[in-house]
Amino acid sequence: LFASISNAWLSGQWDIHQMSHPLPTTLITLALALKIGLAPLHTWMPEVLQGLDLTTGLILSTWQKLAPFCLLLQVQPANATLLLVLGITSTLVGGWGGLNQTQLRKILAYSSIAHLGWMILVLQFSPSLTLLTLLVYFIMTFSLFISFKISNATNINTLATSWAKAPALTSIIPLILLSLGGLPPLTGFLPKWLILQELTKQDLTPLATVAALSALL
Repeated sequence: LFASISNAWLSGQWDIHQMSHPLPTTLITLALALKIGLAPLHTWMPEVLQGLDLTTGLILSTWQKLAPFCLLLQVQPANATLLLVLGITSTLVGGWGGLNQTQLRKILAYSSIAHLGWMILVLQFSPSLTLLTLLVYFIMTFSLFISFKISNATNINTLATSWAKAPALTSIIPLILLSLGGLPPLTGFLPKWLILQELTKQDLTPLATVAALSALL
């Protein structure tokens, strides 16, 4: 609200496409980053997701990302560096944060932060690639949350004992998890590969290298 009002005050326009002043564009980018949970504005996300049940968590991880993303795609920030910094920080925080966790919802929250980081990295160069990554992320997250809901698993120990109850489902879950981690030849590898390719085309090879290394975590 503050960003849009200050934009109207500075430019006399309420239209999102008319955002020419750097202050409101930076403000609105940071506000939307907070809404979708990008690092370093991510601290609420793992805690909130941990406190929700799996269905509500699924909505928070997927549906809630659509509106901020529509706005981010329309606002082209004045300084390209802001999105790159937010993106690379998110991939690193998402990678580090997921380590040493036993709660599945927290791992999924950090996975969400990392994936959003990848999307934000490529947002200004290829919006269609961002949408592809978002779609693939939605499909994988949806499958995972539904699988956890059916097997009634909220932490790793429960997941380990679910083999007896639903062997078929339990054998699919590791595949979805590996796909979410971006392991070839699974689906999750495709958007990451394309993003790395796009970043190298834009002469951002060091950034692409850091992002690829963070995905290993």
